[in-house]
Amino acid sequence: MITASSRSARRRPLALTAVDIDDDFWAPRRALIRTATLRQQEHQLRTGGQFEALKLSWRPGDPGEPHIFWESDVAKWIEAASYCLATTADPDLEAAVDEAIELLAGAQQDDGYLNVYFTVVKPGERFTDLRDAHELYCAGHLIEAGVAHFEATGKTRLLDIVRRYADLIDAVFAPDGPCAGGYDGHQEIELALVKLYRVTGDSRYLVLSRRLIDARGTQPFYFELEEQRRGTPGYFGPVFPQRPRQAQRFREYNQSHRPVVEQDAVVGHSVRAMYMCSAITDLAAETGDPALAEAVSRLWEDVTERKMYLTGGLGSDPSIEGFGPAYDLPDEHGYAETCAAIGLVQWAQRMANGRADGRYVDVLERALYNGVLSGASADGTSYFYGNPLASSGDVHRHEWFGVACCPPNLARLLSELQRYVYAQGDGEAVVNLFVQGEARFSTSSGTFVVRQQSRYPRDGVTKIIIEPAVDGQRHVLAVRIPGWSRPTATLNGAELPLTLRDGYLVLERDWAGGDTVDIDLGMGIRRTWAHPRVASAAGKVALERGPIVFCLEGVDHEEPVRGIVLDRSAELTERPDPRTGVVSVHGTAHADHAVTDELYSSRPPSQVEVELTAVPYFSWANRGQSDMTVWIRENLGR
Repeated sequence: MITASSRSARRRPLALTAVDIDDDFWAPRRALIRTATLRQQEHQLRTGGQFEALKLSWRPGDPGEPHIFWESDVAKWIEAASYCLATTADPDLEAAVDEAIELLAGAQQDDGYLNVYFTVVKPGERFTDLRDAHELYCAGHLIEAGVAHFEATGKTRLLDIVRRYADLIDAVFAPDGPCAGGYDGHQEIELALVKLYRVTGDSRYLVLSRRLIDARGTQPFYFELEEQRRGTPGYFGPVFPQRPRQAQRFREYNQSHRPVVEQDAVVGHSVRAMYMCSAITDLAAETGDPALAEAVSRLWEDVTERKMYLTGGLGSDPSIEGFGPAYDLPDEHGYAETCAAIGLVQWAQRMANGRADGRYVDVLERALYNGVLSGASADGTSYFYGNPLASSGDVHRHEWFGVACCPPNLARLLSELQRYVYAQGDGEAVVNLFVQGEARFSTSSGTFVVRQQSRYPRDGVTKIIIEPAVDGQRHVLAVRIPGWSRPTATLNGAELPLTLRDGYLVLERDWAGGDTVDIDLGMGIRRTWAHPRVASAAGKVALERGPIVFCLEGVDHEEPVRGIVLDRSAELTERPDPRTGVVSVHGTAHADHAVTDELYSSRPPSQVEVELTAVPYFSWANRGQSDMTVWIRENLGR
């Protein structure tokens, strides 16, 4: 049951069209998404077979067998393009999106089913391999695309398509349906169904989302019963031959080891976990269920206090693309998939909006500026799948992947950045991120306009100018103050006491046109140390400034970067960096220098002075391949 109190207490994102972004940092990157990234991804989808497969012309024995993931690639690309179209006219992009939607319409079966793999490759085997075959995962991304396209363009073509598919899934997974008690192996559809409910008002979709969440992890385990009925090890059986011997590990892999409300640690595949946590947070907000709210609180604490990289990256175990034990965060051989950082951003936003607490946005911002932004090259046309915190020089971005989840996922997040900058509550305008531009909040008195003038993250000074609908309008302005900051603030030139409420500077007053709040976050270079149990960071220090994590790249140093030692007392300075739009950090360090070519020697290495240059982590690997490290060896005694 949806309670009025739970709904009214929530903050919510502003519509895409209610926010303009025109700063020097994000605006060019978002323009690049529309003009370069989406075009390059469209080319990959056309030449890679995703668009062609929707024509259903493939026959057994033909080359280019359709992949089980392909609908999700197309769907995320449509979603990203739709967000761009919401604010910028682009006839060519719109035509390509319309073409893709018509291909999806042509591939949809009479009963609403829409999955190429189980239509032409494995006909007759629908919903028999939920654990491995990603049917519901693809369906979820299609639903998200349908909602996004409708909200961005007002067109219902794709929304109607995905509603037909959702209605079929609702019947199949009904308590008396053929897949009663089932759920997906790769979570995604649960959060998508909440979105579909919110845009249509049809509570069946919310109920279905809750049904899938509640069934997960209950005994007898559905996936094991499914395998017995099917009589085969599943799509990924050859990839995981050890799965029968490690049943518990692989239940944890897709978070089906325990009922969701009983889970107290985040385990398994990191992207699946983030999408599941996002859905649980949505459901907790919609239903007011305290058991769901308590579960996401436990899982949030486990992730952010024991299993998150400094960059906001998630997933330390490449063998499962997921979480290792607490504090197990290897820098070079970790995983930190771009999609997982994106999932963390999405989850953090839901936590922040549901609980009105700025500490969740602190995590969102960390992941956004570091773990997500590093996922694409400066020109927007090549990508990281994993984002390690150290490299020996053998890592580079790729134009595409066989499993291409990350590129369109990154494009859709940056294309809807407006939703993350602000939030609206009852009688309050919330500034979550410092991004120059304008936001228009709807109030009972009319439009309440908030303008930001900022060069963030280059510096921490932001001017917020208020234009109320009428002078004297009573309203609340809540501005997040990051946990790392040392802020000062003024209102119309008069100093403000910085008493924060849950991480926000909250100002309630009668506003007049031109009222101005000036905030200086006191941004400077910070040294950061990891918990002693993080082995890869032991005896090392990282450099941060504002939301940006820095790294050392070999292209800036003659000595191997992981051999560079920074004295704790060393002075560090910053310089503007036009290449990244932020700054670079400089200082004097030293490094061990071999005095012999022998592999082992009784002669100690000599020490050489090194001019240290640290650059934003998100910018690494844009100047050719070289070694890299975030964690820098530290000398405590000098």
